[in-house]
Amino acid sequence: MTKIYREITPLTSNDCFMVFARTKSKFDFPLHFHEEFELNFIENAKGAKRIVGDNIEIIDDAELVLVGSNTPHGWFTNECKSQNIHEITIQFHRDLFDKKFLNRNQMSFIRTMFERSTRGILFSSETIKLIRPRLIDIAQTNGFCSIMELMSILHDLSVSRNMRTLATLSFANENATYDSRRIEKAFEYMRNNYEKEISLEDIAKIVNMTVVSFSRFVKKRTGKTFIDSLNDIRLGHASRLLIDTRLSIAEVSYKCGYNNLSYFNRIFKKKHNSTPKEFRENYSGTRTFI
Repeated sequence: MTKIYREITPLTSNDCFMVFARTKSKFDFPLHFHEEFELNFIENAKGAKRIVGDNIEIIDDAELVLVGSNTPHGWFTNECKSQNIHEITIQFHRDLFDKKFLNRNQMSFIRTMFERSTRGILFSSETIKLIRPRLIDIAQTNGFCSIMELMSILHDLSVSRNMRTLATLSFANENATYDSRRIEKAFEYMRNNYEKEISLEDIAKIVNMTVVSFSRFVKKRTGKTFIDSLNDIRLGHASRLLIDTRLSIAEVSYKCGYNNLSYFNRIFKKKHNSTPKEFRENYSGTRTFI
């Protein structure tokens, strides 16, 4: 059985969205899901395999997909021979546009698109040609204008022709179990207190479960143990600090809840296949947080 991992993205509550642009020779991220919406543009990847929910397809040379909150997805090298895969990923909080705002008449098309995105939406080649230069531009800008441009892109996508939903409706409905109140409550506490000492007992008490029951619960829902999930949150923040600040490795370690520097170095390398120092020096691609 293929595991579906819960990804903790580097977005913080103070960010509106993140743009991640890079060129690579393979896809190496496992099947996963996350709370944030994701708009993913990929070109020069013919022959790669895409999984969104229960939909599995071999992709063409270029594609643009919107993936909704907590929808399992992933791209895999498969038969792709390209050494120059170009990828632009935009991730934004699911509450970036709140329900009251989305219920306005002018937002009806975007609201409908977001509702459909729980099944994943593939946009047409004609739409890709129109949106591609704008995605490249937004990856190179920041500030208020970039937020307006994101809204404009989403609107134009929502009214575009020949978009296609990917996962089946029954799968999308079943997938709602990922968004259980207990798991969200547990992860919210970990996200808000990652720099502190957090035990399995602490979280089990918060969600009103026994330690054994919660341990099994989080493993079943995320594919990971409690400590691996907590480390994902902490290492996500560590990666952000390594990219965006000049803090020393020891300072990053301490700020992310690790009082033992050697342990921090060890688990960071296990996750990223590089030490924190190497990650900072050799980081490929550009991330822009808006």
